[in-house]
Amino acid sequence: MDVVADYGLFLAKTATLLVALAIALGLVAAAIARGRSGTRREYLELTRLNDHFREMSRRIEDDRTRTARLKRRALRGQRRQQRAERRREGRLPRLFVLDFHGDMRASATDSLRQEVSAIIASAHDSDEVLLRLESPGGLVHAYGLAASELARLRSRGIRLTVSVDRVAASGGYLMAGVADLIIAAPFAIVGSIGVVAQLPNFHRLLQRNDIDFELHTAGEHKRTLTMFGENTDDARNKFRDELEQIHDQFKAHLARYRPRLDIDSVATGEYWLGEQARDMGLVDDVQTSDDFLLERRERMELVGLKWHRKDGLGRRVTLAMESLVARADQRLGT
Repeated sequence: MDVVADYGLFLAKTATLLVALAIALGLVAAAIARGRSGTRREYLELTRLNDHFREMSRRIEDDRTRTARLKRRALRGQRRQQRAERRREGRLPRLFVLDFHGDMRASATDSLRQEVSAIIASAHDSDEVLLRLESPGGLVHAYGLAASELARLRSRGIRLTVSVDRVAASGGYLMAGVADLIIAAPFAIVGSIGVVAQLPNFHRLLQRNDIDFELHTAGEHKRTLTMFGENTDDARNKFRDELEQIHDQFKAHLARYRPRLDIDSVATGEYWLGEQARDMGLVDDVQTSDDFLLERRERMELVGLKWHRKDGLGRRVTLAMESLVARADQRLGT
């Protein structure tokens, strides 16, 4: 009887596993089908944010009498007509609002470059850009490209404001430093101006198991530190020199865009909260992005801009895994 019971339990477990596998395959197939069914894989979305703020205000107002409603509608109609006239006459400047959520590879740069190009192609002299930035940093070359995309705006005289509501550290601050104006929420994390690299070395483990590892290069410094070979002091020194060179370039980048910043006092790898960052010169004002938008909604046309691209399933899975790794490695807290 025990044999029969064990066999029945085995069948039940097997059936459960097969059902779970079938469900997982079904979900994957559905995701692939959804990705293929879209007629537009890339498009630019514009959102009129002024209407959003007006609707919020209208809902809160006292709306008990029909007369008050009619007056408000007439007033809104007049304001809408006036704004339309000012837009036609070119008197109402636009504030383009962008969002950048950074991961290890700064993957949002692909969308950022399209958004920046669209703004450059259509912006007038009085138009501005607000970038709501959130990033703990990542790969040097990836965030260097993201910062270069923002620099395209400044090189064409388009005023750029970067707002940090949560975090702009390391590569994130490399991007923020390009802005004409940087604002940060009181408890936003800013700074971490430094460079870090780490890797494990399995050389002694391979030795204990009689496993040989060979690495052949052409060029004295084609490889410095390795994960499987025996690392030398010369290789370590060369590796540190390369990190210092990147750090020096990071500091030079900030000095170019924020010449009044005491770079030696802040380029220590430390981070600061919003008010401290303002005192250190890392940001210009302590303010949330919401307050910034509310201040400008009456005198500017607020235009949310977002470039959409449908990624394949493999890329979505890769980005999700990278996000999990980045979160696990992030040790910042309140």
